[in-house]
Amino acid sequence: MDQKKKKLMKRLDYFIHMRPVFDIQSLFSDGTENYVTPMEPKPGDTVRVRFRTKRDNVDFVFFISGATKKAMEVEASDSRFDYYATDIQVDEAPVYYYFEVQAGKARCFYTRLGVSRDLNRSRLFCLVPGFSTPDWAKGAVMYQIFTERFCNGDPSNDVLDREYFYLGKPVSRITDWDQLPAADDTREFYGGDLQGVWEKLDYLQELGVEVLYLNPVFVSPSNHKYDTQDYDYIDPHIGVIVAERGAVLPDGCNEAAEHSSAGSLAQEMHLSNRDATRYISRVTDRRNLEASNAFFAQFVEEVHRRGMRVILDGVFNHCGSFNKWMDRERIYERQPGYEKGAYVAADSPYRSFFKFNNEHEWPYNSYYEGWWDYETLPKLNYEASQELEEYILRIAAKWVSPPYNVDGWRLDVAADLGFSAEYNHQFWKKFRNVVKAANPEAIILAEHYEDASPWLGGDEWDTVMNYRAFMEPLTWFFTGMEKHSDAYREELHGDSQAFVRSMTRNMTEFLTPSLQVAMNELSNHDHSHFLTRTSSRPGRVEKLGGAAASEGIRPEIMREAVVMQMTWPGAPTLYYGDEAGVCGFTDPDNRRTYPWGHEDKQMLEFHRRVIAMHRRYPVFAHGSLRFLGSGGFDLSSEAADRAAASDALHGEHQNRQNWLAYGRFSRECQMVVIFNNSEERLELSLPVWPAGITNDCVLERVFETTKEGFTEECAAYPLIGGELKIVLSATSAVVLEARPRMVPVIV
Repeated sequence: MDQKKKKLMKRLDYFIHMRPVFDIQSLFSDGTENYVTPMEPKPGDTVRVRFRTKRDNVDFVFFISGATKKAMEVEASDSRFDYYATDIQVDEAPVYYYFEVQAGKARCFYTRLGVSRDLNRSRLFCLVPGFSTPDWAKGAVMYQIFTERFCNGDPSNDVLDREYFYLGKPVSRITDWDQLPAADDTREFYGGDLQGVWEKLDYLQELGVEVLYLNPVFVSPSNHKYDTQDYDYIDPHIGVIVAERGAVLPDGCNEAAEHSSAGSLAQEMHLSNRDATRYISRVTDRRNLEASNAFFAQFVEEVHRRGMRVILDGVFNHCGSFNKWMDRERIYERQPGYEKGAYVAADSPYRSFFKFNNEHEWPYNSYYEGWWDYETLPKLNYEASQELEEYILRIAAKWVSPPYNVDGWRLDVAADLGFSAEYNHQFWKKFRNVVKAANPEAIILAEHYEDASPWLGGDEWDTVMNYRAFMEPLTWFFTGMEKHSDAYREELHGDSQAFVRSMTRNMTEFLTPSLQVAMNELSNHDHSHFLTRTSSRPGRVEKLGGAAASEGIRPEIMREAVVMQMTWPGAPTLYYGDEAGVCGFTDPDNRRTYPWGHEDKQMLEFHRRVIAMHRRYPVFAHGSLRFLGSGGFDLSSEAADRAAASDALHGEHQNRQNWLAYGRFSRECQMVVIFNNSEERLELSLPVWPAGITNDCVLERVFETTKEGFTEECAAYPLIGGELKIVLSATSAVVLEARPRMVPVIV
């Protein structure tokens, strides 16, 4: 045996012989209200910090923060655990801390990664006095709406055939609501609007939705609206058109487009968007713009009247080439009340808003920086323009203030904003200050795919769209698929140990208040529908065709994933249509219309019931999380070391298990969630006592999914020595609640 394997064996032997004396599996603390009170302290508060051990098992527990080392005292005990506590006084500075536990000659440390023999200071617990996230958002059920594809409530505002050019070709109006998006979908409009969302508020309430997240709704020429044309106004095409004049582009545009390369048709026909007079009147006439804003204010008021919230999508890294500040399409050039755009004139008041690389090309200077070099997405040059910064900060406050009173922002590509990391952080600090001053209960939620901890220190973003600690590990575990459906990795499909290790590390990038409001999605407008991923078939619509997105799908896997979504820390966020069984590859196929009238009724009813379960148990929003069972028993880095050692000795994936269990718990409520992601029936003997469940309880089933569907029929399971014995059907999930032993046991 080589030296590396001897070292790994020695480390394994250390834990095997230490466990009977020193029960490291009982050790636990986290940043929730269960172990930190108050969880979101203000400067000057006294905070009580707690730590759990096996009863009468350790000699000392120390709270350590910087140079401070305090012995903790036993605050309370139950039949299995001791709960140690100490009080600390906080000021304005972040408090980083960890625990040291001593039992005889044994000693270990406890951080956010769990138990370790060697202290890892990169993952300490952290309290940031003065930082809090809105209580309404903690565990809230969110619903993402791509407005143009949700419901057409007002056909009079629909984009018309040939209304204008977009990317050199005329836009088109799709009259068949059920038609699948084309592979080049940027110019197609189905007519969805805010009136349609308003008409479906009863449906959304019945579903259990608490927050509406709307993809961009500001004036924009595209159906996705991530190329903002005017930040001050709601687009009349999804709002209200009360006055219009002018004409669409002439007949023959559509036919000519069939024989023209992208970007050249307008030149060939000697036309431009200056000739799109109907479009110009719709989006520049103040009567339409003000009417649309007024309608939006009424819409938000109605949403609030129903007890729901609204989050808007803010695209502040770049705007669009149609934007009134740039005006590359020259639609504002001749309109009264508008200044010349930076593309049009060198003396434009907006010239400093953009970074031009050729200062001698005016009029009509096309040499400007575009995001990822897209000329349709001019990058905003904040560092060179105090006026731009002030303008966008005014926009940030405007929409969360009366009369609109929106409840927060989702920030598109937020880490890209600016031309330097230093300025990026400066801007988001200012953004936070103005938004919270205008509406202290507004949430600031950013899009970022990598480690977001540099922005999650309590003074910039509240949280993020949770890719790293939700969508990605979950998708690999349940389907083996990459989130765009671009790849399949068999070695990650069903590997619960890989899931635990990934989730454990990535969750430590969040402060607890940020984790509890993180947007946990299975699908969205940028990635394939999760139901399509359940086929474990890589591909995109341009190669496989739209029909292939529904081939070989596994609704039972979708149900498993949704159960995890509804029981995991954070805000479970549905992408419109997922609940109705909509499929689709990645962009643009993921932007299909909602299938009104032909929904998957079973999938829809399943979502209603599982959302109701989520809302029935506050522990899913506020409780602690503890992995349970072999290979995923604890959050410790040592557990990862043991798994890695086993892999090295026995082969990389020999010990892979395709089931997963965790507890969500507080002192008042304990839940156990178990997944069998295999095709075989599974008998488990599962230790559940680490979730604070005692032997005088039974675990009662409150929800279960199977290959055939789901059930809420009650069944109770006994505990023997802190272990649960249960039989799981193939490809299933079960949610159990600990209750006093007062009912007959059904096995």
